[in-house]
Amino acid sequence: MTLRDLVEPARMERVAVVGPVARLRAVLVTIADAGLVEPELPSAPTGPAGRALERARRREPGATPPAATTAEPPDLAALESAGDLAALAGEAELEHVGSAAVDDGTVAALAGWCPASAVGRLHELVAPHGGAIVRLRPPRGTQPPTQLRVAGPMGAFQPLVNTYVTVPYADLNPSLIAGLAYVAMFGMMFGDVGQGALVLLAGIGLWLAGAGRFARVARFHWAAPFVIGAGLSSMAFGSAYGECFGPTGLVPTLWMRPLDHATTLLAVAIAIGATLLALAYVLGAVNRWREGGAVRSLVALPGLAGGTLYLGLGVVGFGWYRHSLALALAGAVLVAGGLGFGYVGLFLEAGGRASGALQAGVAMFDGIMGLGTNTVSFARLAAFGLTHAALAGIVWSGTVAFWDRGGALGYLAAGALFLVGNAVTFALEGLVAGVQALRLEYYELFSRVFTDEGRAFRPWHVPIRLPKEAPCLPG
Repeated sequence: MTLRDLVEPARMERVAVVGPVARLRAVLVTIADAGLVEPELPSAPTGPAGRALERARRREPGATPPAATTAEPPDLAALESAGDLAALAGEAELEHVGSAAVDDGTVAALAGWCPASAVGRLHELVAPHGGAIVRLRPPRGTQPPTQLRVAGPMGAFQPLVNTYVTVPYADLNPSLIAGLAYVAMFGMMFGDVGQGALVLLAGIGLWLAGAGRFARVARFHWAAPFVIGAGLSSMAFGSAYGECFGPTGLVPTLWMRPLDHATTLLAVAIAIGATLLALAYVLGAVNRWREGGAVRSLVALPGLAGGTLYLGLGVVGFGWYRHSLALALAGAVLVAGGLGFGYVGLFLEAGGRASGALQAGVAMFDGIMGLGTNTVSFARLAAFGLTHAALAGIVWSGTVAFWDRGGALGYLAAGALFLVGNAVTFALEGLVAGVQALRLEYYELFSRVFTDEGRAFRPWHVPIRLPKEAPCLPG
């Protein structure tokens, strides 16, 4: 699988499932068993199978088992008498989907979506029943459903994107970049080798529990890559800070101690934030281009216009810092271009006219202010890192003070303070770092990458039940 396959949703085709009216059920059973088509289903009245299912449910309340079908049409009365809810549910689904098919008395057709790579296979499956799969031109303005091809790290970090948005069909899937950014931001705020090792062990435990018998823990198996990544990142930053359960001296300081260089840490955090925002603008520009072409990307604030404005402000700032008039002027040109194209995009989006001009002006001012506040917002990476180091330092200082008093009571108090203090710091700062990293992903980064909501591909799947799976009828 190529990188393009990982970052792009699977190409979808709008198709018509065509078959003889006399063999329509067999065609639908085959399609349902394959689980590769999402039919377009309008609301339809309940038919005989649906009514039989409702009566059986009233007699046997509780959860309905997964729907299943049979190759040959069953006796609905016998299924209802046997209380075979699974088969009744399968027949009700076939009935509902079949009601959406259009026929001329001889041939029936059902419209839907399926992955382009599956069209040939589906055609081979329905051909023995006289069916065929016909490609259709999608209606203008229709957005196909999204099926993400996730594997490895892409799949591991996909829940981070899914909790914010369903990736639109035209957009790139940034789950890998988003996941790496998340664990890096977490580590910067929670930099400690010892506590990071505990996070790593918890992640490994979640991973192993997913394949074990611990059902209550196994349901959180999906979070294991996040926890493992966060633990490794925390250990890396802890090594840079020289922190291992606080400033214990157990590990050398590879970079700098946060409390000794707070200003530098703040500057680095903002620089990291500016880099991530620039990357978000690049992804946003690509997505706007894929959604609506070059013009849409050029005039969108979460696109080339906003990215050019942001780059221009950065160049102006760097020129001022370096006392370079040429850099400052080049940055000003970029700023002017970004402002101009961005205003045009906002004006057109507002519908034009005088009211649109005023609305575009307000939106542009808000966008400019947002550039500054969003960048400065990344200072929290340093702020919470400093808080974590300060709390760990207080715990360690108290531990040393009790230990220096000597005696059994002093040693006991030192051990208790070290354990309880680290537990409180671990729980409090771990929660804060996790929430704050998520907040930065959502509000500062994803808001620029995505502007629309997609629709997940939900294929219709009702498996064919083998004869031995059928329950025994009464008598």
